[in-house]
Amino acid sequence: MNELGVDVVLPCLDEAAALPGVLASLPPGYRAIAVDNGSRDGSPDVAAAHGAKVVDEPRRGYGAAVHTGLEIATADIVCFADADGSLDLAELPRLVAAVAEGADLAVGRRVPVSRAAWPWHARAGNAVLSLLLRSRGLPVRDIAPLRAVRRQELLALGVADRAFGYPLELLVKAQRAGWVVREFDVTYRERARGTKSKVSGSVRGTLRAVRDFGRVLAR
Repeated sequence: MNELGVDVVLPCLDEAAALPGVLASLPPGYRAIAVDNGSRDGSPDVAAAHGAKVVDEPRRGYGAAVHTGLEIATADIVCFADADGSLDLAELPRLVAAVAEGADLAVGRRVPVSRAAWPWHARAGNAVLSLLLRSRGLPVRDIAPLRAVRRQELLALGVADRAFGYPLELLVKAQRAGWVVREFDVTYRERARGTKSKVSGSVRGTLRAVRDFGRVLAR
């Protein structure tokens, strides 16, 4: 690992209830960049109080928040994770090690600890998208909610989506570029109480995400 450590980009939209636990799970040497995307629950203040660098991104959209965090990051290897408490950031070193050892991209495959952790409509949508990705030659079973990658390489890849389609476009462009992608099972829990998923929390949210994914696949 280089001396700059690892930056972890956390897109935030009303995640105040989850942030203390999420930030406490960061491994030593991993620095959080919380990119606030219009929260109304005090998420920026909570993130700052628990040691995160806080950045404001007024353009709404998951991809907008992720890209802003990527631009702000300074470490060679950058990780990305949801800030809702569903993922354990203590699992990041496995992904980072894979990148340090030669993989271009390391991603997490969610393994839910209970049925409630991953609603049926979200699981079904993910299964379809993963099947499409495998048919294109990319051996993944999830759309990378947890990922590690070298900062400069990701910037050069030119992921353009600024909405929910960002993770899918990243995988599609990684496959086209011939990237070596490694996938690891990661624990997937129910999100923290007091927060609500923008995607899997409702059928409507899932359908909106599928719409964005469809636009990516149609390019």
